[in-house]
Amino acid sequence: MDKHPKDWRFAQANKEALLTLGAYALYFIWWYVCAYGMGSGDPEQYEYVFGLPEWFFYSCIVGYPLITILLWAVVRFKFKDMPLDEELDEKTGEKR
Repeated sequence: MDKHPKDWRFAQANKEALLTLGAYALYFIWWYVCAYGMGSGDPEQYEYVFGLPEWFFYSCIVGYPLITILLWAVVRFKFKDMPLDEELDEKTGEKR
């Protein structure tokens, strides 16, 4: 069944995986809403930012730095450095 029920590293790894999936989902929603929300109309009606269509500018140019900063913050404040070796039992000195 559950091979490592008390190992804190598995709980941390699961938490980090969920944070990663959440960040990816947020980025995908941002990209999708900007790209298909602003870019679904007639191309002649597009508005432009710095010579780029507004939908492209916000979905690709603005979205990338925002998700990069978000990912940096998530890794910096929520992820933990942890050993990947097997833990030793404190009493016996054997690997768990």
